Amino acid sequence: MALPAATKVQVEGSRGPLSTARSKAVLAALEARALDTNIFDRHLAVEEALAGSPLVAGNKVVLLQDGPSTYEAMFAAIRDAKDHINLETYIVEDDEIGQRFAAALIAKQRQGVAVHLVYDAVGALGTPREFFTALEDAGIKVLQFNPVNPLLAKAGWNVNQRDHRKLLIVDGRSAFVGGINISAVYSGGSIKSASRTDKRLPWRDTHLHIEGPVVAEFQKLFMDTWAKQKGEALPPRNFFPLPAPSGKEVVRAIGGAPDEPFSAIYATFISAINSAETEVLLTNAYFAPDPQLRTALKDAVRRGVDVRLILPSATDSALIFHVGRSYYDELLRAGVKIYERREVLLHSKTALIDGVWSTIGSTNLDWRSFLHNQEVNAVVLGAAFGAQMRAAFERDLAGSVPILLAQWEQRSLTLRLKEGFARFWEYWL
Repeated sequence: MALPAATKVQVEGSRGPLSTARSKAVLAALEARALDTNIFDRHLAVEEALAGSPLVAGNKVVLLQDGPSTYEAMFAAIRDAKDHINLETYIVEDDEIGQRFAAALIAKQRQGVAVHLVYDAVGALGTPREFFTALEDAGIKVLQFNPVNPLLAKAGWNVNQRDHRKLLIVDGRSAFVGGINISAVYSGGSIKSASRTDKRLPWRDTHLHIEGPVVAEFQKLFMDTWAKQKGEALPPRNFFPLPAPSGKEVVRAIGGAPDEPFSAIYATFISAINSAETEVLLTNAYFAPDPQLRTALKDAVRRGVDVRLILPSATDSALIFHVGRSYYDELLRAGVKIYERREVLLHSKTALIDGVWSTIGSTNLDWRSFLHNQEVNAVVLGAAFGAQMRAAFERDLAGSVPILLAQWEQRSLTLRLKEGFARFWEYWL
């Protein structure tokens, strides 16, 4: 995948683009806080060209881990909504959590708040039509992304293209983005509890709550999806309120879609790894690295970068699980450190590079995310937020076991056959 040429970096503030001098000052401050790294000099210009969206200053970012804390924050934001609620999700299930969301959204619609929902046809394949009919009967505008039935498609049809985003926007001022779908599988946190009676593995995931001017960029992504899928005309609402600073974080919203010439998220990710000077810390649920990603990771090790991956030890998708494991030999031999998270079903998609470049979103490190899915990520710049990400990574690391090359080479023939079979399908998984 060829990357476009670099362009000048400019940071946006709450009142529009900052002056060149002010942009330099913001980046210089971030670099100073990063303690001896020029990651910004080396990758931000490329990222700007690739992402097609600005760095935006003046945001408040809250790191959310697992379903309970994320849902609590979402429901609080929904209760406080005054103008509109825009929700885009891959999975919405007709279970306890789905019903709670439905009730909360219907209540706001009846209060005069305009509610709009985009859900993926495949992700919600098991959700009965009656669930969505109840929302529509209450006045909520509901749009199915790329229906499985081509007769229902309004914007062309390609069953392999899916909307994998998890995005909630409230009043154009508050956004939630990350890996958490609307499903009761997230009802339990991933921290072990002596009182837990459910024998199923708890889901471990990560989300963000963002307030501030960058929410407008996430709003644009939602409205672009709505328009491309030919949703019913949205009512006149204050979708883009006058931006006001809410915090000190510098954030970029990055969306990916299969109809674009290249994946901005993928290219940004590769750029960040290629710019790494000290460490690359990745946590990802579905790992099927293409040649360019594998090369970037191995090259980083050769430069002296500490590259560590936390991957699942159990999964809800056996094929992608074994595809990822089929690359362990190659990566371990190159010096990449691999750990498998135990006692949870890992679903997080996060990265921390050099302690200052963080990303959280819906994007997995597999072919599907980069080629076939709509995805959305937030990139957060700065050492303060990076410290939070490091703490989360270290907690996951404490619950993981290292995969050592000598032991891995002794794995069974059965596992090797599963890896070979899965590798054959990796492009389509």
